[in-house]
Amino acid sequence: MLALLLLFPAEGFAKKKKEKVMTDREVWTGVLYQMAAPVLSNMSEGKLQENMLVELSPTWDGRNRKVTYMECFGRLMAGLAPWLALPDDDTAEGQQRKQLREWALKSYANAVDPESPDYLLWRKEGQTLVDAAYVAESFLRAYDALWMPLDSLTKQRYITEFTQLRRVDPPYTNWLLFSSTVECFLRKAGAQSDTYRIVSALRKVEEWYVGDGFYSDGPEFAFDYYNSYVLHPMYVECLEVMTKAGKNRIWNAPECNYQRAQKRMQRYGMILERLISPEGTFPVYGRSITYRTGTMQPLALLAWREWLPKELPNGQVRAALTAVIKRMFGDGRNFNEKGFLTLGFNGSQPNISDWYTNNGSLYMASLAFLPLGLPADHPFWTDAPLPWTSKKAWGSEDFPKDHAHND
Repeated sequence: MLALLLLFPAEGFAKKKKEKVMTDREVWTGVLYQMAAPVLSNMSEGKLQENMLVELSPTWDGRNRKVTYMECFGRLMAGLAPWLALPDDDTAEGQQRKQLREWALKSYANAVDPESPDYLLWRKEGQTLVDAAYVAESFLRAYDALWMPLDSLTKQRYITEFTQLRRVDPPYTNWLLFSSTVECFLRKAGAQSDTYRIVSALRKVEEWYVGDGFYSDGPEFAFDYYNSYVLHPMYVECLEVMTKAGKNRIWNAPECNYQRAQKRMQRYGMILERLISPEGTFPVYGRSITYRTGTMQPLALLAWREWLPKELPNGQVRAALTAVIKRMFGDGRNFNEKGFLTLGFNGSQPNISDWYTNNGSLYMASLAFLPLGLPADHPFWTDAPLPWTSKKAWGSEDFPKDHAHND
């Protein structure tokens, strides 16, 4: 099976003269399938916990190692969901997508079935709240494709598991949004939700806005990518549920404005695009850098939701993100011998992982692939590639000046 999944040989994307040159979309779908198939093919049969090659940080804090499987599944599905929401077709991509969706739906059921070997660690550890939020986010991102087809017993099991997570008192950081995201999903699904846990989190994130597209992760600002991993996407998505996409206001939190949050994310997306070097690299700083391409989530989300600002044309963003994906995944070094992501940033680099990191954590990398939720004939995929900002700048081409964003 691994031989089929390792789509990109060690020499990278270099092609022989007679071989077909891969389109950008083929590159993206190839990498995401390679990432997802070992997880979902195993979990759909209740064999993920039996077969996953787990890697823990050398400074692991001793928590139950079974958090790995929850992290792996939840984070993968949050990035994979938009692609699986596309309708079936007879293309090679469509066959991959259909297979992954079938595996995913079985995996969702196993995740909450106490009789399944792959029943996840819902009832222990505070960490569960984090990754339950990514599961909930996957349902929000593909509600009709991934939530609605589940049988009534599985749905009720999710509602029960999500509800019992109120046992976790979230730290005074981005974790507030994990509680909010779970509760927003319950609200969307018509289950009883805790409005206080939602609105208090949204108010606090709004208070933590420090300007020019950045939120502070708690009372003190840290220079890392948590605006990418959590703050921008989950803040906007929770506001979307609570305000019906900006049509309403939250009566007791009038300062939490959906459209304004979108504009801040657009500014942050512009900054992310400028961080992509001409070679497709980006600055390696801050904690959790092992999340790899997850750093690009807001830019990917803007593209998928068709919210890109006028300064970022589709062809430019696609070319920039493709360069990052090729640079990160083009040689296969980010997968271990069983096909699962390996601890590191670009290759096996376990010593850079934080005390809470396992290789299930790294499936945050899937969050850069959200634009696959756009059909293949969308301008994001069909527009001609354009040089991105740093490529223009370092290539002596004209490029736009940069200015701070004001609300």
